[in-house]
Amino acid sequence: MFPETVLDFCYLGPIELVHVTMAMTAGTPTSFPMSNHTRERVTVAKLTLENFYSNLILQHEERETRQKKLEVAMEEEGLADEEKKLRRSQHARKETEFLRLKRTRLGLDDFESLKVIGRGAFGEVRLVQKKDTGHIYAMKILRKADMLEKEQVAHIRAERDILVEADGAWVVKMFYSFQDKRNLYLIMEFLPGGDMMTLLMKKDTLSEEETQFYISETVLAIDAIHQLGFIHRDIKPDNLLLDAKGHVKLSDFGLCTGLKKAHRTEFYRNLTHNPPSDFSFQNMNSKRKAETWKKNRRQLAYSTVGTPDYIAPEVFMQTGYNKLCDWWSLGVIMYEMLIGYPPFCSETPQETYRKVMNWKETLVFPPEVPISEKAKDLILKFCTDAENRIGSNGVEELKSHPFFEGVDWGHIRERPAAITIEIKSIDDTSNFDDFPESDILQPVPNTTEPDYKSKDWVFLNYTYKRFEGLTQRGSIPSYMNAGKL
Repeated sequence: MFPETVLDFCYLGPIELVHVTMAMTAGTPTSFPMSNHTRERVTVAKLTLENFYSNLILQHEERETRQKKLEVAMEEEGLADEEKKLRRSQHARKETEFLRLKRTRLGLDDFESLKVIGRGAFGEVRLVQKKDTGHIYAMKILRKADMLEKEQVAHIRAERDILVEADGAWVVKMFYSFQDKRNLYLIMEFLPGGDMMTLLMKKDTLSEEETQFYISETVLAIDAIHQLGFIHRDIKPDNLLLDAKGHVKLSDFGLCTGLKKAHRTEFYRNLTHNPPSDFSFQNMNSKRKAETWKKNRRQLAYSTVGTPDYIAPEVFMQTGYNKLCDWWSLGVIMYEMLIGYPPFCSETPQETYRKVMNWKETLVFPPEVPISEKAKDLILKFCTDAENRIGSNGVEELKSHPFFEGVDWGHIRERPAAITIEIKSIDDTSNFDDFPESDILQPVPNTTEPDYKSKDWVFLNYTYKRFEGLTQRGSIPSYMNAGKL
């Protein structure tokens, strides 16, 4: 079998090259075995060239897009020709600076770690400060060894690529991504409002007005990624972040391709025929259920298994699903906002799974927590068979539901949030849990660290730098120095 491209020849060993040359000279095909090492080097070379040229094309397209946006903005402002000329000149200097800064190597030394604000199965999130600009970010750190061992490479690649592409108001913004020998790093905007899970745990329930606001914003956020061709598949309160003004942004896109072990049907199959183990939970009143849910919720959020409460039944079945699975998840969240706990919550993930799959019998509304008929109707239209689910005819079908009466869809992000977020400084972490320090950033002796270097090529082209991140500079606010964590 002949090498497919010129690159293959470049990476052939001497003996392999002789065999190929002899076969080609004789005009007969050969089936000599090519070593795995050679194949891997060929693959790396191909990927390197493909990424190099695709990045050049993307860089050119992004530059043209920024130029067009500038021209449109200047026309809308009605600027005079001299002012336009000045703006173009300033923009050109920024583009030149961007090209220069893109060539600089970004690493851990460019950031000061302030505090751990999140922890998960594969790494953690830290509040960091960029040393040269003083800007505050959330740094998501993922261990390469865990990514490889748990086969999460495709998930984290999907998340990185989606965050690059989904550059809008409804998705958490990523400014940089880079890597070192041990870890992958995503430098995200820091959203000091925390997440919806924390907000719901602080309150027993939300009012219908508050619920309308948050569900409306999440509808727009989900629709924004659907329009880009993505299905989130992991919509839950933990992944609805709140900015400084209390508005919603979507995060955590690691499930946009592939499924975590905890979301596969076979993970629960061995327990699906066991008798229910939560009779005591079933017999609790709504208040006790809410208290038990809150007690266990945080532990589930930080575990490797997670909770299947928000996952649509068709995702578990793996018989085919589409973007409508995200609307099911939103219905579960809406139920939780109004009732105080999700409709299928149980003491074990296995029992929750069984309830989700048996939703026609288990999705009930407790009489002691009254909600409007409009709210009930929308929840039931979210949490139903995919073919009958609201949103199957487009997002306008959702927006026109009576529960959303009075929503100004075009300006909702400009109005005050339903619940005010109190932020004392740009590095305020009062809306996050406290976590102990870890050794994830500490160097490990070479004698004890596994050698993953041979597999490092799977993280090729992970590095990214956003235009705004590299061209926006500013002095460190005085109150931030005083209030450093």
